[in-house]
Amino acid sequence: MWNFSRTRLLRANLLQPLKDIETINTRLDCVDELMSNEQLFFGLSQVLRKFPRETDRVLSHFCFKPKKITNEVLGVDNAKKSQILISSIILLKTALDALPLLSKVLKDARCFLVANVYSSICENEKYAGIRKRIGEVIDEDVLHARVPFVARTQQCFAVKAGIDGLLDIARRSFCDTSEAIHNLANKYREEYKLPNLKLPFNNRQGFYFSIPHKDIQGKLPSKFIQVVKHGNNVHCSTLELASLNVRNKSAAAECYVRTEVCLEALVDAIREDISLFILLSEVLCLLDMIVNSFAHAISTKPFDRYIRPEFTDNGPLAIDAGRHPILESIHSDFVPNSIFISEASNMVVVMGPNMCGKSTYLQQVCLIVILAQIGCYVPAHFATIRAVDRIFTRMGSMDNLESNSSTFMTEMKESAFIMQNIAQRSLIVMDELGRATSSSDGLAIAWSCCEHLLSLNAYTIFATHMENLSELATIYPNVKILHFYVDIRNSRLDFKVFQLNDGPRHVAHYGLLLAEVAGLPSSVIETARSITSRITDKEVNRMEVNCQNYNQIKLAYHVAQRLIILKYSNQNEDSIRQALQLLKESYINGKL
Repeated sequence: MWNFSRTRLLRANLLQPLKDIETINTRLDCVDELMSNEQLFFGLSQVLRKFPRETDRVLSHFCFKPKKITNEVLGVDNAKKSQILISSIILLKTALDALPLLSKVLKDARCFLVANVYSSICENEKYAGIRKRIGEVIDEDVLHARVPFVARTQQCFAVKAGIDGLLDIARRSFCDTSEAIHNLANKYREEYKLPNLKLPFNNRQGFYFSIPHKDIQGKLPSKFIQVVKHGNNVHCSTLELASLNVRNKSAAAECYVRTEVCLEALVDAIREDISLFILLSEVLCLLDMIVNSFAHAISTKPFDRYIRPEFTDNGPLAIDAGRHPILESIHSDFVPNSIFISEASNMVVVMGPNMCGKSTYLQQVCLIVILAQIGCYVPAHFATIRAVDRIFTRMGSMDNLESNSSTFMTEMKESAFIMQNIAQRSLIVMDELGRATSSSDGLAIAWSCCEHLLSLNAYTIFATHMENLSELATIYPNVKILHFYVDIRNSRLDFKVFQLNDGPRHVAHYGLLLAEVAGLPSSVIETARSITSRITDKEVNRMEVNCQNYNQIKLAYHVAQRLIILKYSNQNEDSIRQALQLLKESYINGKL
């Protein structure tokens, strides 16, 4: 007998939020087996193609019971509705016919998720019962088709012959008009010497003629109407074809409504077990995502380019040599960068000139976390992630005319939303906050936002041009400053490195260098350089004072961060003991 507890377990795995580590690891186990078992990977890829893509979409047609079929409902106006219902049943039949193939592929799978799919779906006798019930009414050779006229024919002949006499008469009329249309096309080919005349079909206008330009000598005969040029062909019709189209469409509509009468009992039976089809559609969507998206993407990359991430409840976010999953496919020389955030250092401030790679780096971290939490491998050498409950981003600078908001007001609204909804396990990514207003107000807002975020356990990555914000690290020990290295050659900035380094780095007057390249007068540049030098000297002196005042607190936080790293490491006891001894000596000597 079919085990209902297995279905509840599978549904719980399907519907768990993606912050649940057990669910994420279950998906990753499935990806592991697909990567190590080529037969399972290619077998699933082939079998999933047998299932129609619209399987989940058509289920809504069976969720609500329509009006009882009467003579009034059987009007031609309801033919379209009947056609959709027939198409949905054919689609379900095609999906159920593919289940034995899926069962054969999944039979020897070992991972929990795939094995649970096999036991809950493939071994469920109810699917075989519904398939048998459909087979009693629907013809065995009928399959879901995408070619318009083939699909219409399949729908007209879906029900087995002999079940309804009026349906058989309507089918005969449909076949006669279809044959007459093809005979008419043969007649025109011979009569007007058009050997390449074709007879396409679409659902909007039915059959029409398509004639290549090269076959038309002068003008088309007056018999041809509705002439339209379409590329290298001419599309047209005739009065005879239009008349046959009307008769053919009417015969098809009669087939649809009579077929719906024959399917009424079958539809009621399907509706009783609609939960089984919903479960099937969810499973197919999940397998399609894992096989044709995750596993396929990983298999097309060189070996060891993608790795399985590890997860912790309260550990650090550590990514070694992470890469942007999209840009690395475009640029073969993409430069990887790392990140480490923990409770002892929960804010990273990324600094650097324009175009040095700050925004790309922020997007890269977000994409790696998202990929990891949906159960996919990530582009990095190593990754351990604290599962986040939400990711807040504030990127870009543009106004919003619809809400009458300027660039700065848009920034403030986005920042306010983050501050009001942030949680302890959130990841906050902010890019260039406060640059759309005056420099003093912008710096004040950015500084106060950083201080508010520092008071929480949430992990924050903050990118900025404001070098004054590097002073945060001299006051708050849980702030880490990073910068993108930029080389200056011949008074020009070289952005080809894109390498992230520790600590602040003052790139002298990079804005003035870019302004000089843009063509500002040299006198303007020199005056600006003199003013910014005086401002910079005052800031450097203030930062030196702060470093002396808060040095002991910073050492304590550095020790805490090293201890957190050792807590979540996989080293043996001797290695950890040796690392603790080195940490003690470094702390005593003040060399952390």
